[in-house]
Amino acid sequence: MTAPQYRYQSPPNWPAPPEGWTPPDGWKPPADWPAPPDGWQFWVPVDAVSVTPAQGPVASQATTESAAPSVSATSGVPLFGARKRARELATSIDALAAENAQLRAELERVGALGIVRVREELAAARQAYADEQVLMEQQRATARDRFGAEIAQLTERRDGLAARVADLGREVVLLEETALLQEVGVYEYHHPLESADAYKDRLAELRRRIKAMAAKDGGAIEADTSWTVQGSAAKGRRMVEQTSKLMLRAYNAEAESLVRALKPHRLEASVEKLRKTALQIERLGTVMAIQINDSYERLRTLELELVADYLAKVEEEKEATRAAREALREQRKVEQEMARAREKLQKEREHYANAMAAMQANGDAEAVARLQAQLADVDRAIEDVDYRAANQRAGYVYVISNIGAFGEHMIKVGMTRRLDPMDRVRELGDASVPFNFDVHTIFFSEDAVGIEAEMHRRLADRRVNRINLRREYFYATPHDALEQLRDLAGEVLTFEELPEAIEFRQSVTLRGGPA
Repeated sequence: MTAPQYRYQSPPNWPAPPEGWTPPDGWKPPADWPAPPDGWQFWVPVDAVSVTPAQGPVASQATTESAAPSVSATSGVPLFGARKRARELATSIDALAAENAQLRAELERVGALGIVRVREELAAARQAYADEQVLMEQQRATARDRFGAEIAQLTERRDGLAARVADLGREVVLLEETALLQEVGVYEYHHPLESADAYKDRLAELRRRIKAMAAKDGGAIEADTSWTVQGSAAKGRRMVEQTSKLMLRAYNAEAESLVRALKPHRLEASVEKLRKTALQIERLGTVMAIQINDSYERLRTLELELVADYLAKVEEEKEATRAAREALREQRKVEQEMARAREKLQKEREHYANAMAAMQANGDAEAVARLQAQLADVDRAIEDVDYRAANQRAGYVYVISNIGAFGEHMIKVGMTRRLDPMDRVRELGDASVPFNFDVHTIFFSEDAVGIEAEMHRRLADRRVNRINLRREYFYATPHDALEQLRDLAGEVLTFEELPEAIEFRQSVTLRGGPA
């Protein structure tokens, strides 16, 4: 009897194996495959169409190590009935082929082959994703390296630019006149001398020393002369000497330019700029160790200081001269007014004296008495003029304002020795201001100079111009001035606190604005 033949049967929840595939010895399903149904029969007879879990040998869920049952080696073709046996085998093969086709159709119907393709595509996709991740990681690593190098370069460039900006910031010299005036305020002398002529003498001596140091071998510039050119030490020294001479000429040109354009309030900026020029020459001449000698640099700095002092002294002397001329003009006007007043009074006195002599000759006692009284008034007026001429401190103190030109919170406090103080007020209100000044008070004092000086002292913190003290304007109101005058001069008989400002108010009205 022939031993039965078996074929491998894959569970329905596993991928379908290739046609004719059987598990080799020791084969195990992958770990991610689902477990076969309970009691699943992996090997079934070849002539069986369907197999239930109860039929045939049962495979373990953990392994399918059992191979197909062996066929007896003695099951050969019988000696008799061979053709019959061949027909049976052919019929069996046809049946198996039909069964295989039926099973494949069934598998395709239930989608087993689709699941396999999905799994294959999924595996391929996973592999492609893994390959892509590897490639992307390699690209990221390459990009990180490239970007890291670029960042390092940019960082180095940024640090270099920051250092350059710092250097340029140190080299920047503020030359704007307004900013420097706000910083330095009133100019202070570095080498105070008595007069501009004294500064000129000092500058002449200093420039003689500068010229001596700037001459050949004078020591104004230093350099390393141990260079050789084409193997010649002489050519090397000549090259260094020529370069040094060029550098010194550039430094001297900058110094002379600063001296010519110097303003006293710009001294600090000019000194700093000259110092930066010396540092720049030192940097440019680093290879040859070229640099400006410290002593020569000090001489050039001292020259700038003396020139600034000289210019300030010249301006100070000019201002003093202008003030003196203004005082002389005012004094001359006062003297001329007093001379004219005395001459006029003398004529009146002569007139009254002649008239009184005629009345005495006529015996008119009443007319003589009247003329004597008038003559006494003229004599008192002459005495007053003589007193005013002799007493340089006597005069009129005035407080005036000009709201159309300077606003409501600015006044001028001054004094005049004119016989008619309004002459001075009218002069101040000339074409240099748009409106006439309004007078708040004018009163005579035997010490007008003292009262004016004390008023200026008390209002010093409100001065408009704190440089030129001859400008007698103050940020104050007429009432502020009245309080100070009452304390200094006693009761002020007349004081107008509200300015009329007629022309200003009419102008505002014509413009259509509030007066």
